[in-house]
Amino acid sequence: MRGRGLLVITVACLAGAGCGSSDVREIHAWRSDPPYIPPPDPGSATTGVATPEVKTSEPTQGGAPTDAQVARELEQASGTKASRAIDTSGLTPGGLATIPLAAPARVAYIINAANQVARKPYVYGGGHGRLAGETFVDNAYDCSGSVSFALAAAGLVDRPMDSTALSHYGKPGRGRWVTIYANAGHAFMTVAGLRFDTSGRDEGGSRWQARSRTVAGFTVRHPPGL
Repeated sequence: MRGRGLLVITVACLAGAGCGSSDVREIHAWRSDPPYIPPPDPGSATTGVATPEVKTSEPTQGGAPTDAQVARELEQASGTKASRAIDTSGLTPGGLATIPLAAPARVAYIINAANQVARKPYVYGGGHGRLAGETFVDNAYDCSGSVSFALAAAGLVDRPMDSTALSHYGKPGRGRWVTIYANAGHAFMTVAGLRFDTSGRDEGGSRWQARSRTVAGFTVRHPPGL
């Protein structure tokens, strides 16, 4: 992570209400892997679906297609506006999130870290210091533990937060890239258009989900600047 170590704090879990709970004790250093960037779309080689053909733009009087022409042709070929394609995550066949081309570095760190725990088992208190000498690093995660793990990779939190604490984290309202939904019993977030939610594991084994869910009863927050 460009040489930047992140602080890991040992905590005692299951000490309070909400999804996970923490009590700061000791600090250790840990690193996240480099940002995950998926390989090029193999197209028909693996999916059996032909890759759309992009027609050559009609040249302008100057000889080159305009940006508007290129964007229209990309939209016709993919069914998605080019502007959305560069700032929205996709899902790999394995249930991991891709990093949008326009994503800031901190968003890339969040996605990369979330990918590391996306398919980890669920356990109450996971990621809140169940393992001796560790805090963020665990072999299973609860809802707030996995959200805290991802935020910590971007330097946005320095200790695991339970769902009640996350309901007061950052700034109110939706963020440009990251939005956290939390209450006393559950927490999840959306990152670049995808939902990162422990409950999503029941729908495919990964916390990453393309489908939205009801947010009634949740406080809406976002990290400053994101």
